This record gives sequence, C-alpha cells and structure tokens, in this order.
Amino acid sequence: MQAMVRYILRRFVQFVPVFIGVTLLLFAMRAILPGDPVLMIAGERAISPATYQKIVENNHLDEPLHVQYGYYMSGILQGDFGHSYQKGRSVTSIFADKFPYTARLAVAAIAVEIVIGLTVGIVSAIKKYSFMDMLLTLSTSVLVSMPVFWLGLLLQSFFGIWMKKVTGGAFSLPISGAGGPISAYPDWVHLILPAITLASVSLAVTARIMRSQLLEVLSQDYIRTAYAKGLSKRDVIIKHALKNAMIPVITFIGIDFGSMMSGAILTESVFSWPGVGREIYLAITARDWPIVMGGVVIIVLIVMAINLLIDISYALFDPRIRYGTNRAD
Repeated sequence: MQAMVRYILRRFVQFVPVFIGVTLLLFAMRAILPGDPVLMIAGERAISPATYQKIVENNHLDEPLHVQYGYYMSGILQGDFGHSYQKGRSVTSIFADKFPYTARLAVAAIAVEIVIGLTVGIVSAIKKYSFMDMLLTLSTSVLVSMPVFWLGLLLQSFFGIWMKKVTGGAFSLPISGAGGPISAYPDWVHLILPAITLASVSLAVTARIMRSQLLEVLSQDYIRTAYAKGLSKRDVIIKHALKNAMIPVITFIGIDFGSMMSGAILTESVFSWPGVGREIYLAITARDWPIVMGGVVIIVLIVMAINLLIDISYALFDPRIRYGTNRAD
C-alpha cells in the first residue's frame, strides 16, 4: 500500500511540469497571434479611449507577459479560466454546460469499443486464419483507414436520409443534435450514430491489439500446461489467457477514453453534438481564445487523470507489476 501511495505521489509530481509547459505554450500562442484582444472583448465596435483603457486594466493587458501569466495561473488554481469574448460568460460555466454531453457520448462510444472491439479480437484469435478471421481483419482494416468525418457523413446519408425515404421514417435515425423536448426521438437514440462514428477507428484498433496479444499469450508454455491438465479451451482462454493479454488493451482503451472525454471535435461537429469538442471548434473559428485555452487546459487535466487511473489499474490485472521506488523489476 505504501509503495502504491508513493507511486501515485510521484506521478502527481511528474504531472506538474507537463501542466506548466502546456499552459506556457498556450499563453505564448495567445500573445503572438494577430488581433487586438481588447477589440475581441469589446466586440470590435467603436469604443472610447477611456473604455479601451478600462478593458486593458481589468484584464491586466498592460502588465508584462510573465505577470499576465501569473494572473492566469492564479485564476486556474481557483477554477477561473477567464471569460468568453463572444458570450460574456465564464469559461467554467460554459464547459460545465457542455461537458455532460461529451461525457454521455464518450461513455456510449467506449461501450461500443469495448463490446465490439474485444469480441472481434477474441473471435479472430480463436479462429486464427479462418474465413471469419480474414473477414474480421479486412473489416477492421477498412475502419482504420476510413476518416471519421467521412464515416459520419455516410451513416447520416444511409440511416438519416435513405432509410427515412425507404421506410417512411419508421427505421430512420436522427442525424444531428442531442434530442430535447421538440425532438421526435428519445434522447438516447440521438447517441447511436455519433457513438458508432466516434468508436469506429478505436474499436478496430482494439480488435487488432486484442487479437495479437491473445495469440501471443496462447503460444506460451503455461497455456500448453493448462491444456495438458485437462482444462477446457474456454477455461484456458477466460481464466488464463485473457487476463494476461488485457494489459496493452487496457492501456489503449484508457487513453482513448481520455481523448473521448476531452471532446471529439470532428464527430461532434459532423453531428452538431453540443459537447466540448464542438464548443472548442466554434471558439477557434471565432478566435475566442479564453474558451480555446480553457478547453485545452481542461483536456490536459482529464487526460492526466485518466492516465494515472490506467497505471493504477495495471496492478489489478497483473500482480507482477510493482510500484515500489527501489525495485528494478
């Protein structure tokens, strides 16, 4: 237990320079990008010199860059990521509204990835070099090579437009938005196409990793010993092989879940899903830098937290892993 606590504390310390580096980079980019931040805040309308100076002083724009950075970091530590130029709201409140939508989409997508990806990988490994294996391998190759936005448009065309014409709307699916009182579909139905699109590439990669790892584990001596003891193929795979093959898969799924929770810009934009990714995309087009910077900082925090959880979960699947600071193994 003490070794685990030391490991967690050490990882927290390692996160500090990464977080500082990201915020420094973002702050430097904001400083060198063209455009007058005062005019962005004021909406580029005609303002008096007194109003201009007041905006400068309120936002510390007359201070040196390192002092401005100090104010920015002080605000972040207090949960204040600034205020949107365009919306006049705090960045924290904006993302508080958007994050539940992204979380719903990420959970749905990761569920699709886990169920389909693991199943396909296990079946391919068990039926190695069979017609089923070749068919599944070909399918995953197509998904990996297909751009996410293109797959999203294809699904919209087929399920939202073509199926609606053919069935008169009986079996069509919504192609935009997250539902609501004016929608003809339940809210969960709006998740289907975006979740499949978001999970498409990831489930293909998950299937490939699962297949390769399971095949490698099944070739080990202890697996042959398990068969020699009279265990059934099902028991060998479930009780022995899968547990040892899951570490790389858990790593990929965990990192992928972190990126999904951070907002999928392409998927959310294609389906007009009102999440974090689409909000950041709209902020970039509007040059609303507080939202962009706040969104990236939040993404970094989410990814670091999930990476820490992934590392801790290793011990649950592989007891050979140790977190002691003085061990070389």
